[in-house]
Amino acid sequence: MTGTTSLSPYTLVIDIGGSGIKALILDAQGQAITPRERQETPRPAQPDPMLAIIGNLAQGKTYDRVSVGFPGVVRQGVILTAVNLHPDWLGVNLQHLLQERLQAPVRVMNDADIQGYGAIRGQGVELAVTLGTGVGSALFTQGHLVPNVELGHQPFHKENTYEQCLGQVALKRDGVRKWNRRLGKALTQWQNLFHFDHLYLGGGNAKHIHFELPPQVQIISNLAGLLGGIALWRE
Repeated sequence: MTGTTSLSPYTLVIDIGGSGIKALILDAQGQAITPRERQETPRPAQPDPMLAIIGNLAQGKTYDRVSVGFPGVVRQGVILTAVNLHPDWLGVNLQHLLQERLQAPVRVMNDADIQGYGAIRGQGVELAVTLGTGVGSALFTQGHLVPNVELGHQPFHKENTYEQCLGQVALKRDGVRKWNRRLGKALTQWQNLFHFDHLYLGGGNAKHIHFELPPQVQIISNLAGLLGGIALWRE
């Protein structure tokens, strides 16, 4: 559904997560003009029921284009990985399916990349890490994205990946104190690996961080995962 005003084009931003699917509308300047809406991610997290939820979130809204954040590797709108969703997602052309369903141009990007775009300053080396159902990551140099940096699935501790040690399952299993200790060690490793100028920590579990962060590390609002959607349309 489209409309033309001084604030258009309007961008419908969809953030697909392992636990929830969120949506809001941005104006041409990237400012939110509607409240964030959220629906639970269905179980099993298969394409058809999730596409139906996206359709419900879009219904009745005025938008000219759509930005979608997906928790996995995305190439030209096609889903290549979906570790925390159902394997039926693999190979799905999400961009094409949503263009048909929503009747508007659609661009799809990894959700952590979009959250990074919503947080970065465009200076030096910047890393965004999302701590939620899984562990997402996005790396930027001078405001330019380095695509498909899947830090969460790299080895971290005793042959376990960062996601296996810092994801939702690990937090529930091992408790907040142990999770915080592991995160502190991960921050040191990421600094030694990337020598970043800024690190942004987001995602639903960032609220569980209980230790003092280094000055170049900050917690960002989950809203960044939606506000960054305007970046997909910058030429």
